[in-house]
Amino acid sequence: MYKYDYLIVGGGIIGLTIARELKARMPKKTVCILEKEKDVAFHSSGRNSGVLHAGFYYSADSLKAKFTKEGNQAMKEYCRLHQLPINECGKLVIAANEDELNGLKELKRRGDLNGVNLTWVDEKDIDQYDKNAKTYKKALFSPSTASVDPLLVCQTMKQELVEKGVDFYFQTKYIKSNGNHIETNKEVLTCDYFINAAGLYADQIAKDFGFGKKYTVIPFKGIYLRYAENKASVTMNIYPVPNLNNPFLGVHYTKTVDGTIKIGPTAIPAFWRENYRGLERFNLKEFLRIIYYETKLFVTNAFQFRRLAFTEMKKYRKKYLIHLAKGLVRNINDRGFEKSIKPGIRAQLLNTETLELVQDFVIEGDKESIHVLNAVSPGFTCSIPFARYIVDVMMKKKEDKIMIGGATE
Repeated sequence: MYKYDYLIVGGGIIGLTIARELKARMPKKTVCILEKEKDVAFHSSGRNSGVLHAGFYYSADSLKAKFTKEGNQAMKEYCRLHQLPINECGKLVIAANEDELNGLKELKRRGDLNGVNLTWVDEKDIDQYDKNAKTYKKALFSPSTASVDPLLVCQTMKQELVEKGVDFYFQTKYIKSNGNHIETNKEVLTCDYFINAAGLYADQIAKDFGFGKKYTVIPFKGIYLRYAENKASVTMNIYPVPNLNNPFLGVHYTKTVDGTIKIGPTAIPAFWRENYRGLERFNLKEFLRIIYYETKLFVTNAFQFRRLAFTEMKKYRKKYLIHLAKGLVRNINDRGFEKSIKPGIRAQLLNTETLELVQDFVIEGDKESIHVLNAVSPGFTCSIPFARYIVDVMMKKKEDKIMIGGATE
């Protein structure tokens, strides 16, 4: 039986950055990471777009606003330090009509409150930023938005942690806990402190420790299409004005770290947590629970779920997805889009009492464990300062021996 000072469940970017922060502060403490897959970043962290967001979508009182701007710079610094590629291409947010122009004004207001550099662009000048972009009267330009290779970042961080003495247990699945004894599918490990960064399964693990009682994960599938015809057709990220009542940013153009263009993502309600393709990784228990809540959302039409579900399901049709993307640019060839690339699943937290999608990060815990819930986009961008914050909170609560809970404590 192996004993560790800190045991982390989850080998995604949040688990990796927490381990990195722990070793930076306490190099002599023992740390391990349990990961049920054969390597790090198998799920959301390795399947996201790689966009480093600037931080203007989020209300100023949120953890997302607190860490996105700082995280953008921290991740760029990490990539430069380790000689990893960065595409500092920027982003345009464009409007389609007068209502969306008001949406741009709200984004600018939030950006100003969050200290994010945003520039107004007149319709007549937009081709100076991207010759293919089009907008209604105005657009917003974000110079700090960039792209990195998320899988390469995670692999580099894994190697860094191995060199610092962090133990990785791959294909090792958390089963249950009994005090500080953590049972896995292979062995029992013990720890002084337990850290739950399990992404899609964080809510389930939290409940074993008496946390996350009013939350459940509702998975949403994100699909992208790659544009193969000409990498120069779009030179930067081009986004629509999002519906700020939900956490999804709409179909947009992403410029990846190697200059590839892709459109997406969808936010299609999934039916089990790892519902990537067909019946792959089907789980009946998850299916029944998720269908129960999705049916409840459909019947009550909470946050206009019916409209969201119908609109997103239509995006399974390649033609419809391309149609939405075409509205953001002057000219793009429909036939230039290849079949969908590796899909991702967003581990979106639902408050089961209010039937609202949780917009911010959530942390719950006490003197023995901490649970990172709803670390969805821009979780990758925020990860380095967010991990610092999590360890700060963890240390304080270990000393104070006070239970914590909620998004902003």
